Amino acid sequence: MPKKQKDILVKDRQKIDRPKRYKVVFYNDDFTPMQLVTLILMEVFNKGTQEAHTIMMKVHKGGKAIAGTYSKQIAETKVATAIMYARQSGYPLHTETEPE
Repeated sequence: MPKKQKDILVKDRQKIDRPKRYKVVFYNDDFTPMQLVTLILMEVFNKGTQEAHTIMMKVHKGGKAIAGTYSKQIAETKVATAIMYARQSGYPLHTETEPE
């Protein structure tokens, strides 16, 4: 009786890249109050009081600052939520995502 041969499975190894990360950038404007920007950073981006204040001051003095870096979907959700909060308060906060 012939011997049975075992089938050998060979798997191709595919390199899976990490998902792209996206920065959430806040831009300065002359209308949105600093307190509202700080509150949004604390509530939406889970920043502590001091870190939120520091980011807000970078926006105020430098024209823009990074609030955080996230996966694309999370970054887009945080931007939409931040804009929603600002619009509900009647302010034109400008924030957007940028690839890292």
